[in-house]
Amino acid sequence: MSDNVILGIDIGGTNIKSGLVDETGRILDTLTVPTEARSGSRDTLLSKLYALAAQLRERAEARGWTPVALGVGTAGYVHAREGRIGYATSNLPGWTGVPLRQEMERHTGLPVALANDAHAFAMGEAWIGAGREWDTFVCITLGTGVGGCLVLDGRPYYGRDGYGGGFGHMVLQHGGAPCNCGLTGCWEQYASVTGLMRLAEEGGIQPAAIGHSAKTLFEWARDGHAHALAVIDRYAEYVALGLTNLTHALNPQAFVIGGAVTQQGEFLFERIRSNVSRQVMPAYDGMAIVPAALGEHAGFAGAARLAWQRLQDGGC
Repeated sequence: MSDNVILGIDIGGTNIKSGLVDETGRILDTLTVPTEARSGSRDTLLSKLYALAAQLRERAEARGWTPVALGVGTAGYVHAREGRIGYATSNLPGWTGVPLRQEMERHTGLPVALANDAHAFAMGEAWIGAGREWDTFVCITLGTGVGGCLVLDGRPYYGRDGYGGGFGHMVLQHGGAPCNCGLTGCWEQYASVTGLMRLAEEGGIQPAAIGHSAKTLFEWARDGHAHALAVIDRYAEYVALGLTNLTHALNPQAFVIGGAVTQQGEFLFERIRSNVSRQVMPAYDGMAIVPAALGEHAGFAGAARLAWQRLQDGGC
């Protein structure tokens, strides 16, 4: 192993996950702290990031390792070229417009790679996770919302400004469920965990009855509860419908799907694959659809990978 390491940070609305990663993708150390974004301001969050980066650096240097760069993945839309937050929701108050790459470089003295959290997640899976056998695939994250990234020849496809991958806001149903983006009928409203819970309520299962828990809903379905099983089947159809649209548009080698619901394994994935196979035109059938492998490590590992790539590209 080289003595050089990358600091990786993944900023979520609830927690900030971070770690030390070597050039082979080996995760050497991890550290998670609460984001507490709603209890503070952008400056409070920035101060927390500065302190976290300093703590990671101290851990590395205590073991004789040299930090050579920092990778940061963050919730929100990241303007890739300018290294700033183009837009963030109320989950990260005051985050819109923050020149995060510049701020982190100024406070750490390290070159910094900055990306949206879904792009970072995808790069982690591409580097050392479920996507490493493909050069080109689509990564989807099913959580409170739906995020995504097209990995093209081993790198994220950013689009014009860095906002590429907003697959959750493909409109699946004209005049459908309202979305917090201002549109209606977005895929996010049917394929996210939030959407799943709404589908459960529409299917006659009150959220309180399952403790507002998708995990409990899946347990009911596994136990043969008819209404719960019908909800899961309907949910799998909606997930598959979005994948079908992406298949026809992008013709990827594979889909790598992350998020808490994917822990349900083949019980969910068999249903998704069956629906995609039924929905896509025959010429497109046959791509792999697999669960992500890295869990909570994917985001900071992928951010670290982007930082390694930035170094290899000459720091640009």
